[in-house]
Parts: sequence; structure tokens; C-alpha cells
Amino acid sequence: MELPAANDNVKLSAYRPNLPLSVLNGKAPSEGFDESDYYQCYGDGSSVTSHASGALTGYETLDAPPHYDFYANTQVWGRRRRFRPSLYQLHGNPEDDSKPPMYEETTAEQMEGDTSEEDEEEQKEPPPEPTRFGWVQGVMIRCMLNIWGVILYLRLSWITAQAGIGLTWLIILISSTITGITGLSTSAIATNGKVKGGGTYFLISRSLGPELGGSIGLIFAFANAVAVAMHTVGFAETVTDLMREHGAVMVDRTNDIRIIGILTVTCLLAISMAGMEWESKAQILFFLVIMVSFASYIVGTIMPASVEKQAKGFFSYRAAIFAANFVPDWRGPEGTFFGMFSIFFPSATGILAGANISGDLKNPTIAIPRGTLMAIFWTTFSYLIISATVASCVIRDASGSINDTSSESCDDLSCQYGWDFSECINNKTCTYGISNYYQTLSMVSAFAPLITAGIFGATLSSALACLVSAPKVFQCLCKDHLYPLIGFFGKGYGKNHEPLRAYLLTYIIASCFIIIAELNAIAPIISNFYLCSYALINFSCFHASITNSPGWRPSFRFYSKWLSLMCSVVCVVIMFLLTWWAALIAIGVVIFFLGYTLYKKPDVNWGSSVQASSYNMALNHCVGLNLVEDHVKNYRPQCLVLTGPPSSRPALVDLVNCFTKNLSLMMCGNVVTAGSSPSILEMASSNSHVSWLNQRKIRSFYRGVVSSDLRCGVNMLLQGAGLGRIKPNVMLMGFKKDWRSDSCLAANNYVEILHDAFDLQYGVCVLRMREGLEVSNPSQSHVNQGFDGGPDSINTISPTSLIQTSARSSVTVELEPQPTTAFQKKQGKKTIDVYWLSDDGGLTLLLPYLLTRRKRWARCKVRVFVGGETDKKEEQKEEVLSLIKRFRLGFQDVEVLTDIYQNPQPVNVHHFESLIRRFKHDPNPKQDSDSHPAGQQEAPWMITHQDLERNMAKSLRQIRLNEVLQDYSRDAALIVITMPVGRRGVCPSSLYLAWLDVLSRDLRPPVLMVRGNQESVLTFYCQ
Repeated sequence: MELPAANDNVKLSAYRPNLPLSVLNGKAPSEGFDESDYYQCYGDGSSVTSHASGALTGYETLDAPPHYDFYANTQVWGRRRRFRPSLYQLHGNPEDDSKPPMYEETTAEQMEGDTSEEDEEEQKEPPPEPTRFGWVQGVMIRCMLNIWGVILYLRLSWITAQAGIGLTWLIILISSTITGITGLSTSAIATNGKVKGGGTYFLISRSLGPELGGSIGLIFAFANAVAVAMHTVGFAETVTDLMREHGAVMVDRTNDIRIIGILTVTCLLAISMAGMEWESKAQILFFLVIMVSFASYIVGTIMPASVEKQAKGFFSYRAAIFAANFVPDWRGPEGTFFGMFSIFFPSATGILAGANISGDLKNPTIAIPRGTLMAIFWTTFSYLIISATVASCVIRDASGSINDTSSESCDDLSCQYGWDFSECINNKTCTYGISNYYQTLSMVSAFAPLITAGIFGATLSSALACLVSAPKVFQCLCKDHLYPLIGFFGKGYGKNHEPLRAYLLTYIIASCFIIIAELNAIAPIISNFYLCSYALINFSCFHASITNSPGWRPSFRFYSKWLSLMCSVVCVVIMFLLTWWAALIAIGVVIFFLGYTLYKKPDVNWGSSVQASSYNMALNHCVGLNLVEDHVKNYRPQCLVLTGPPSSRPALVDLVNCFTKNLSLMMCGNVVTAGSSPSILEMASSNSHVSWLNQRKIRSFYRGVVSSDLRCGVNMLLQGAGLGRIKPNVMLMGFKKDWRSDSCLAANNYVEILHDAFDLQYGVCVLRMREGLEVSNPSQSHVNQGFDGGPDSINTISPTSLIQTSARSSVTVELEPQPTTAFQKKQGKKTIDVYWLSDDGGLTLLLPYLLTRRKRWARCKVRVFVGGETDKKEEQKEEVLSLIKRFRLGFQDVEVLTDIYQNPQPVNVHHFESLIRRFKHDPNPKQDSDSHPAGQQEAPWMITHQDLERNMAKSLRQIRLNEVLQDYSRDAALIVITMPVGRRGVCPSSLYLAWLDVLSRDLRPPVLMVRGNQESVLTFYCQ
């Protein structure tokens, strides 16, 4: 039937999917997945097919247009959250009875409950909206207050006198360039995704990962706590000096500083704990006070100079004074460019005050870049203006005495204005002028107390900003659980989740340092901690850019990765220029906590640039290996271990890990032989298997496949596992101990897997242990019966397995227990017996050598057994010893076995015959065709009389070898023996399994049967 034409008034909008509310809300119907719910009626309730022809049913679709809810981790209050349909729902068979995960990003909590409960939730009142700040009040003002400090009022004029206007501007511009580039880097990081609370720690940790982020978060929070004490002590010292000028003393100067400091920090704590709203109002008050003090200073420079001010060196704006003060005049031990730079630079370190309260900003991605950069601009402008104006109005030296008027012999700059200060200049006793008087800004100001008020405002605002920043950063660090014993302080209270416990901790730390009342030795450490943070922020921006990760997409584009790298290096250099020992302490603390985090490996995944860099490095190295041909000197046994779920055969995993850990590739393979469905696919690729390996500290990959039968699945692994040169070359599996009781086809497939591995040039190893390899566990998800089958082997999915999808991980399964195996224990002074009966390229020798390099096997003695003749025993022994010595393996004990060619005992021959009796082919045509197929081509596991005759010598050899093993290796820690090879089409599969069975039966030590791919893996050449 044709589709209706456009003029038939058919509107395609009528056929938009109108999904049921339960579906949009991510709710699974209680009765299961009913596709009819998805193709419900639209609009007026009639079906699509009732609107138009049957062809229009093609517009019935579950596909949803892009929506914010599909990518968000939180739910907007007042409406139900939508969820994206899963891929299985879009392409799966609607008649399939299996119940797939409803949606890709739902959690178990979202999948449970009923609609009525949600309706009740919707009727509740909206949660109270916490206080949020814009970019001006939340970032710009806060950063400006933290940048402006005591140095601006008490040291900037003195720095200008030492370095001159020109070099002072250079110092200011260098400092501002560093903070400006850091601000650009901060802006780039802050706009690369949604920023939460935690400020500097959040930015660094989510960019560089928990290792560096955690250490910086801890020391940055501590530095802010100590900075509270520094600024408070600065305020207390100023108050104490004012009191002493007016004769008011409580105890003595030191104790007065302590008392005033404790009272001040207590008041600041009360303001902070009252809430961010009160704290922000206090900051605005301090900002206004500083602005008024600036205005008073500017007005004072314009006002005509009084006699008293002229005596102190102030003559208003003069070109001659500007010219004289433009050049440097170094004085004292600190009179160097870097000396002045080290004093000034800490005054520029306050640009992170806004970012540190990122959780309290309305829109951090806009507020942090705009507010931080504007704060840097205006504070830099103020520093430049104040340094230029004060050096244009005040000379370097003045006596302060109104009697020092000009004389005829005067040749000083002051002589041009009717004053003569040459006496105090020559005697170096001048107490005024910008080189001697720290309170020059107060002297120049129109109203001196306003400058004192500005000092109070600058110190208190900086102390208050640090008192708020430290708990906010520390709270975010506590919630991430990177370090022990600090989670108690992460609890939040109120609508803003204020960290009251962290506030009290910060108060205690600040009070302890206030009681010391002398922080000159600690101040450089704090400055270095700030610089360390700046260096890491810039490096974070560079690192995220250089890795070319698709996830690095900052909306702030005005940054350069190379400028960020340069600034990071400059910050480290400045750390050592300021105070080298403090720089070493800061770097040492970072390295200590970095090492702790690397050792503990916290269970967090933030998509850091370190992960992206690791991927890039691994990819580049893998591709680079393609340019180099394989060489026998660099041969490594790269093992594909057919474990099934790794937790089902821990002994096999532990043995292979002994000779591959930190040396070569290990990959655990699992073949799930069941129908393809979402639950089966999840079971094959479950992250729980990798988690189990990581918990056991096994350095291995995991690869699971779903296949119709075991052999096909193993073929997929053999041909598809690995990447480039990093791909398996040795296959290991457990011995199939139930080959007689299991189906003939399963046993034949087991042998065919070995043949397939040989066809693909793999070395093959088969491990047999007396107690078996398989761990009995009722919650085991799946065990491949072909890998190490037993009577209790299962080939189904356990109904107790829990599969649940979430936004964080694709599947959540409880970890299997960690049983102890023989290969995890120290072996002591036992022996590793190597039966090198056939030359397979040297793999039979190489594996025991790699085992002895491990600590738990190091005390074991390796004994090498070879076959030989009685009359040439010593000659053959020397020949093998010489060869092993050339290989530099260190094996000294070689024994030639001359009795392996003897006939086995009859009782063992009868046992062998009993093993294969079931599989012998009876030519009688009357035999039941169901149990014994007619032709050997249809039943390759059947053994004919001709097969027995052709392979009689090999069969007797395996029986005899078992007798030898019983005699020589009863107490060995491990037996490694060359595995026999059965010719395809000549040796039936059941006969070959009988060889392996009789060779390794009734032995207490584990038996590892090894067969290389007949290519050399050992060499005695150096090239």
C-alpha cells in the first residue's frame, strides 16, 4: 500500500511517540516488559494504524530526541526524570522472554518502588534554595580582598624605593602574569564540565586524578588554616601597636597579640558559621572600607603638602621626584631584585579565593573565569597606580624635622623644594621617606585613620576568606575518602551543607599558630604551598590539553597549553627563589601523600587527564612495537589462560601469575556457551571478574566471549585476543579430568582446542592438580565444562546472580571469595622437576626458570631429567649441562634417565586399557548406532584396532613415564614435563586424552604439561 500524499492532510506530527509515563520515568512495569506499552495510542487515543495505512507504523519508535535528563546525574525538582531507552529495547526481539535492564542509566533504587510513592513525593514542598553568589560578590570581590593585604599598605612604598618605579612595575607585572596565566588555566578547567564544591582541590583532583589532587587538597586546606592565623596576627600586631602609642597595654606585647588574635578569630568563626550570606555581607563591608581608604590616599596625593608632611618627604606630584625614584636604589641585605620579588609576590597569591567556594556559586563555569580575571586586572591596576603615585610624591629620605630647611651648600633633591636632609642621609639616620617609613601611605593620605581602617579591612577580609576556604576544600576532600580518619569532618549542616566540624578544626589549627605569635618561619611554607597549587593547576591545564582527550572541551578558549606549562615551571622556580628549604618541604609533602595514594589506590574514577595520558602512552608504545621485529632474546611467554570466570580456577590463575607478573602478558579467557541475551553478554563481560583479579593482586587482562560452543569461543580468543605485538603466544588450560564421564563430543572438542592452538602456532600448557582446579561455589556465575570439567560442572547462568545497570558501572556483581592455593605459599627447599624429554624450542626450560625468579619459588632447586642410554649416560649428561650453561639458566642438577624405555608394569597397562575400553570401535554392524556411530569420521573419538597398533609405542611410553614420575618426583613442588603431541587424523581424541591422563595420574605434586610451538625461545647468542 502506498503512503498518503502530502495533500492528503496527513500530519506526521500526529505520530510522535507518546510513551507511557512509567516508561519516561524509568519505571519497569511490575508484570515485565510489555512492548505494547511503547506503541500506545497517540493524541486522541486511537492507534497509528487507525489513522492511516499500515505503512505509517514505521513511525512507531522508542527513539527519543536529545534531552538534558539523558546526560544529567541529578533530577530537577518538580518533574519526573526521563531516561534514554536501552539499545536492547530498540533492536531486541519483543517476543523474547528475557527481561533486559530497562534503561542504560538507571540505578537499582530508581528501578524499585511504585508510582504512587512518586506522586506523593511530587506533592511535597520544594527543598529550600541555598544561598548562591554571582561572579561579582562571590568571586571578584572575594579575590580582590584576598589579594589586597598588609603588603599593599606597609611594604609597597618601601619596595618602590628599593627597586625604583621601573623595576617595581616589572615585579608587579611578572607576578600578575603568573597569576593571570594561572587564572586562565583555572578558567579553562572550571569550564570543562560542571564544577561542584571543593575549589582548588576539586579542579586539580578531577583533572589530574586523586593522587596529586588529594595531596594538594590536604596541604592547601592546611595552608589556608595557617593563613587565617597569619592575617589575624597581622591585625593583632597593628592593634597592639596602636594601643601602645596611646599607653594601653594588657600584659605585654606578645601576650597582647595572642589575646587580640584569639578574640578576633573567634569573632570571624562566628561570622563564618552564621552562614555564607553573613560572611559575604562582611566581605562587602571590608571591601567598602578598603575602597574608602584608597580614595583617601588618592585625594591626599593631590592636596597641597603641609609643612609637617614636607618635613617627612611629601611634596605632592613632582617630575623631579618621579625621575629620581624611577631608578633603583638597593639598600640592605634584601636589596636585590629577587629579594624584593620574594617580598611582593605573596601579595598576589589570592586568586583562588573565589574558586575555593565553587559550591556556593550560582554558575561556577561563568563566575570563576570572569570574577578571577577581573580581580587580577583591577588589583594589578591598583598596585601599579599606588606604586607610581607614591614614588612621584615622596622622596626616598627625610628627617621629619621642620628645622631642616635648605642651605647654600645643599645639593640634594629636597633642596629644590626648600629642605635639606643631607645630614640624616649622610649619617643614615633618616626616619621618614619611602625608603625608611613603612606608614608612608598613612602620611600621604588625606585622613590617616582611614588607611589604618584599610589595613584592618585587608587583614580581616583575608583571614575571613581563608577561614571559609579551608573548611570548604577540606569537606570535599573528606567526602572523597582518599585518606583515613578524616571522614568525620566532611558532614554538612543546613541548606548550604556548611562544614561546621571542619570550621572548628580550622579554628583550632589557627588558634594554635596564633598562640605562637611568631610566624616568620612558617609564612614561606604557606607561600610555597600556594605556589605549588598554582604550578599544579597550570600543569593540569597543560596535561589535559596535550593528551588530546575528546573529553577536554572547555568553553573558555582564551588559554594556551604552552603558557600554562611555562607558568608551571616558573612557579616551581619561584618556590626555590623565595625559600629553598620551604620549597623542599612543600614538594616533600606532596610526594608523601602522592605515594600514599598510589599505594592505597582509592576506588574513584573521575576521568582524569592522567588516564587519558596513560591511554596515549600505551597506544603509542603498542604501535611502536609494530616497527620492531620479534627477537628470541626478547621472547616472553604471553599467556592466554582459559580460566572461565577467574574465580572458578584460582590455582591456574596463581600459577600463571607467578611467571608473568611484571614480565609479560596474562589474559584470562572465559567462554560463555549460552544463547545471546543482555544478561548473558553482561555475564561474559562483567567487571566483577576484573575486580576479583585486582583484589587478588593479579596483573592480568580479562576477556569474555559468548559462543554457541566452547571450541568456537576459544578460537575467537586465540585469533582475536591481544593488540599488535602484545598478543598471547602460549595457551594454558586445566586438564579435563571428567573426559570419560562427559559426553564424547565434549572430550573431542577439548582435544580439538589443543589442535587449534597448535595450528595457530601457540605453545600449549595443561595443568593438572590432584585436588582439581575448580573451586566449588554455589554463587558461581558460569564455569566452562571444557576447561576443567568435573561431575559438578555447570553450564548455565546462576539464578542468584544480580545484574543491575547504573550510570557508574555497567554491571554490579558481588565479588567472589579469595581462596588460598598452593601457588600462593612459599615453597621452601623443595624441587622443581623438569622432564625435558623432547625439544620443543626451550619453553619447558624457560617456564621453571621464570618461576625461580619469584621470591616464593627462589629456594626451590631445579632438577632437569632427560632420556638417555646406559652406555652414554655421562656423555649425554655433560652435553645437556653444557647446553643449559650456554642458556645461562643456572640449573646445575641434570640426570639422565636410562630406564624410561623399559616396558611398563602390566597392572598399569591394564589400567590404561580400562580407560579406553569405552571408546574402542566395534566393527560389528549390529551395535547400537546411537551409542556408537558407524564411521570413525562421524565419531573421531572412537579408537580402532589400527589406531592402537599405530600408537602402541607412544601409549606404552606414557604409561612408563608415569611410573618414572612416581619414583623420582614424589616430593617435588612442581613437575614440568614435555607434553606428548597426537597427530590429527592418526591419534583419536579419546586416546590422546588417555595419554595425558595416564601420564599425570596419581601424582601428589601439580603437573604442568608443556609443549612449545617448536620455535626457539632460548638462545646463547648475543644478537
